Amino acid sequence: MNLDPALLEILVCPQCRATLAVDDEASELVCSACALAYPVRRDIPVMLVDEARSLR
Repeated sequence: MNLDPALLEILVCPQCRATLAVDDEASELVCSACALAYPVRRDIPVMLVDEARSLR
């Protein structure tokens, strides 16, 4: 996964506005506050709550 560090600084969870952690292995951006993982497809974060995977 190849994301611009400047982009990662401004991206937040669209549901709760918490900061996101990068999971390179799963190609996801993870919100620990609301337990959602947002997919990254072809180095583009898909920041839609409907597309997120629940971590619970």
